Amino acid sequence: MTGLVELTRFSLRRSRVLVLAWTAVLVVLCYASAAATGSLYATTADQVAAARSLNASPALVALYGPILDEHSLGELAMTKTTVTYAVLLMAFAVTLVRRHTRVEEESGRAELLGGLAVDQRAPLVGAVLLGALASALVAVLAALSDIAGGLPVAGSLWFGASWLGLGLVGTGIGAVCAQLSASARTCGAMAAGSIAVLFVLRAVGDTTSAGWLSWLSPLGWSTQLRAWSDPRGWVLLLDLALAAALVGLALVLRRRRDLGSGLVPDRPGPATGSPRLADALALNLRVHATSLAVWTVACGAMGALLAAIVPNIGSILDSAGAREMFERLGGVGALQETAVAAFVSVGAVVISCFAVAVVSHGGAEEHDGRTEEVLATATTRSTAFLAVCLIALGGVAWLMVVTGVAMAVGASGSEVSFGSTLGAVLVQVPAVWVVAALALVGLAQGSRYAVAGWGFVVAFFVVGPVAELLKLPGWVAGLSPYSHVSKVPAEALAVGPEIVLTLLAAVLVATAWWRYRERDIG
Repeated sequence: MTGLVELTRFSLRRSRVLVLAWTAVLVVLCYASAAATGSLYATTADQVAAARSLNASPALVALYGPILDEHSLGELAMTKTTVTYAVLLMAFAVTLVRRHTRVEEESGRAELLGGLAVDQRAPLVGAVLLGALASALVAVLAALSDIAGGLPVAGSLWFGASWLGLGLVGTGIGAVCAQLSASARTCGAMAAGSIAVLFVLRAVGDTTSAGWLSWLSPLGWSTQLRAWSDPRGWVLLLDLALAAALVGLALVLRRRRDLGSGLVPDRPGPATGSPRLADALALNLRVHATSLAVWTVACGAMGALLAAIVPNIGSILDSAGAREMFERLGGVGALQETAVAAFVSVGAVVISCFAVAVVSHGGAEEHDGRTEEVLATATTRSTAFLAVCLIALGGVAWLMVVTGVAMAVGASGSEVSFGSTLGAVLVQVPAVWVVAALALVGLAQGSRYAVAGWGFVVAFFVVGPVAELLKLPGWVAGLSPYSHVSKVPAEALAVGPEIVLTLLAAVLVATAWWRYRERDIG
């Protein structure tokens, strides 16, 4: 296929930082899970009791999947990574394929390549190869990290193979969605929706009598592989068959559409814009309205799901090591209060991604020239920047409130009051604002740096576990703004850090605003 090798090498070079960053995060998560579980549950009795408690909680089974062999340390250690963290791997594969197919067409670069001696299928096949290679790299390193963490070699290798299968399926999903949609944003939404459907099918099948539904989802296949005890290698053939079918379908669809278009046509807008879109804030709100609505539903579901775990947390954390781990996340206090604080700290990291996505979209708008079109009107630079700022900061505050209310309502049967649960979520808002402000600083420096916010989210998320595993000085973990938030309701509210974080966010936003006004646009 003419040009395939060159395009694949070029794509790999362009995405090398993205591949290395995602790989590092996923491998660290695997190693942390593998290395920590043995110390958390020191005896076989503790391990079996924890596994049975997890299986007894429908909320946890829906989130992580069931533990089929309650005596397997590997299955207990990897219960999160088998399904929940595997979703991140699928999203990683989708991101790579989308970046080198739909994004390239949307920017016009694919059309330039089409003028050369390059096969029409080469860009798509090259993107698929890149996704497959990246998935293989993650799978191999994940298996090695499990072995380094003290888990059995055979089970670690089977686990890595299951991740490879899911990465290939994610690659296929991204390839198909890139043919259906006419924009990178719609492509991402389609792929995210597809993965969400697969997750829900697996969750319903694992928690109800309709167990056959789990067999309709590749995420369910990962559990049914039984990597850590009596592995069933033929299950991996299902992943390979589905991935091959999806890639084949994508190639067929590619021949049936024009370059730059999608099989699902864009819905034409009105000939005249609404007066409500006369200012930059209304325009940005309209652009992000669908995304914000989806995030609102997702955060409500996340809050309700986490709250459902709280009443049963005592039976799950039935060992001293597990309780100590939760206290490091959620503070020292009543166990259910500690669980609320721990869950909220993770939710804050997730919600930070919305702000970074808004800022990254602002950078893409500038890169593609649409910001200049807005500034050609009576809109000033300050107004355009503050519009992005308000959507990012106000959006995460709204999502934190939604999550807090959902958790407070869902945890009504626990020992934690409505106000305490809601307060535990709201105290995280200043830390989330700091992350959003850092992303805005990147946008203010230049459109290409708008994606720097993703690096901050990842770094702040992993710095705590890495510092603990490597026994680094306390100030290293303190680099994360999340580490300075009061672990309410397990501990008393410390107003000082909240004020400092809020002021720091304000200073960063002001700095970003000043820099944005001074630099060239585009």
